[in-house]
Amino acid sequence: MTTHEKHFRIAILDMYNGHPNEGMRCIKKIIAAFGEQESVPVEFSVFDVRQKLEVPGMDFDAYISTGGPGNPAPVGEAWEKKFFGFLDKILVYNANRQNRIKKHLFLICHSFQMACIHWELAAVSKRRKTSFGTFPVHKTSAGRKDPLLNALSDPFWIVDSRDFQVTQPNQFAFDALGAKLLCLEKIRPHVPLERAVMAIRFSNEIVGTQFHPEADAEGMLRYFLKEDKKEAIIKAHGEQKYSEMIEHLNDPDKISMTEAVIIPTFLKNAFNKTFQTAYA
Repeated sequence: MTTHEKHFRIAILDMYNGHPNEGMRCIKKIIAAFGEQESVPVEFSVFDVRQKLEVPGMDFDAYISTGGPGNPAPVGEAWEKKFFGFLDKILVYNANRQNRIKKHLFLICHSFQMACIHWELAAVSKRRKTSFGTFPVHKTSAGRKDPLLNALSDPFWIVDSRDFQVTQPNQFAFDALGAKLLCLEKIRPHVPLERAVMAIRFSNEIVGTQFHPEADAEGMLRYFLKEDKKEAIIKAHGEQKYSEMIEHLNDPDKISMTEAVIIPTFLKNAFNKTFQTAYA
């Protein structure tokens, strides 16, 4: 039996709570493109975590948990308990030596913030104002060695859309979990605020970003060139910010590069490890 006869199964944890978004379209597009490029039969299932209390079991090869609206701080809702239970289940599964084939998880924005809270890795707080647009982020020494970010420049460019931030990483908690901080917010010499944590490798198999690596430059460009969206962005963030975003979305070395590298590299790594171990 060849490795390619078996389907690569991916679970998408939908954290959007029924809000319209571009993220799900982008994630599905990346998964489909990965299957075509690697000639791998891929199938995915979507789990509506917040509205239907759905979480996947351990019968998938890889998991992607989306961004979403609202405050990531838990208030004791049933879906939060299910989501945190899922996070712990993956950790426990991967820690069990009898499970030779590990489970791979990617956490985006809201999911990333919730994981940081749950595993007590850092503080999560409301920003003074929304971070929205395209920004450079800087790799740490661990980030420069991480296979997920290898193909990206330092700094590299990301799409950000968040009201909350992860700061004050707790080194003891990082060490206890075996986590590594991969990159930080852009350097702002004139701003006396701590730089936010922008990506963490929680374990060999679990990684996440504060930003949106699924964001596709082409789709965003289409969206932001609409007259009503253009006016709204200029009103909220100014003409210069709008012009910079359009320029960055048109530059193949910026947002398009990040989209082409991060989640596809995560999927390729998860696929290779899953099937190399299965047929070793």
